[in-house]
Amino acid sequence: MTVSSWRLKVQHRTGFTYAGKVDSSYNEARMSPRNETRQAVLDARVEVWPTARTYRYEDYWGTIVTAFDVHSAHESLQVTAAATVETLPAGDLLPSTGGIGWDELATPANVDRWHELLLPTPRTAIDEELTELAESLKAVEPTPHGAAMALCERIRDEMTYEAGVTGVQTDAVQSWRQRKGVCQDISHLVVGLLRAMGTPARYVSGYLHPNPDAAVGETVVGQSHAWVEWWVGRWTAFDPTNGVPVGERHVVVGRGREYADVPPLKGVYSGPPTPARASRSR
Repeated sequence: MTVSSWRLKVQHRTGFTYAGKVDSSYNEARMSPRNETRQAVLDARVEVWPTARTYRYEDYWGTIVTAFDVHSAHESLQVTAAATVETLPAGDLLPSTGGIGWDELATPANVDRWHELLLPTPRTAIDEELTELAESLKAVEPTPHGAAMALCERIRDEMTYEAGVTGVQTDAVQSWRQRKGVCQDISHLVVGLLRAMGTPARYVSGYLHPNPDAAVGETVVGQSHAWVEWWVGRWTAFDPTNGVPVGERHVVVGRGREYADVPPLKGVYSGPPTPARASRSR
């Protein structure tokens, strides 16, 4: 059997514009893909303006962090990450009845092992209505994996993808009440509901090639993307926004409990009291 891989060149540019000149800033960028089973990073670099010395490390969740300080006066900050990545198709997919059962998932050993990925966070906490939805799906689906797939289908049916109606601080309950949001909101909602079922789940940040039929060498404009992974004896990755398994068009950058664990760029600065304004990330 022939496995068709993709080679993607990704350029991600983002930054801050301050209210005035700042004396110094201390920053972390999570914009670099990492080597793992279904993707190989052939080249990766992060450039900063104003120029600053950078150093890299892996954070608690395994995401590559590029840290840097700027100690000259500046009114804006720009970070550009570029990478060349080879990706593979989704591969061996679990059937709806695959994976471990509810009883095994709930054993003390598994609950203890994945404790941090079973707890609600500020953006994934759910209310009574959503808890009832999680319980109803769990009651009718014979396996955790089947329930997760049914959940993704339900959320995709109920939610409308619409940019500009939510922000990075929007939580799962807010996006559910308006039935609108973007990939970040949909992923937070799915993660929160999975955890309410007792299924360990994590939020994944990365990139998605928007056109599966693009010609070789064609340049396309996209944005950062988010999807989910759940553990049912093994980790399964799924893109609930598009209703597809994670495959060759997806590039993983980081994983965590929610967006706050994997923001592309964050930092603190010494300067005007008015908050910095993030420039468009693409």
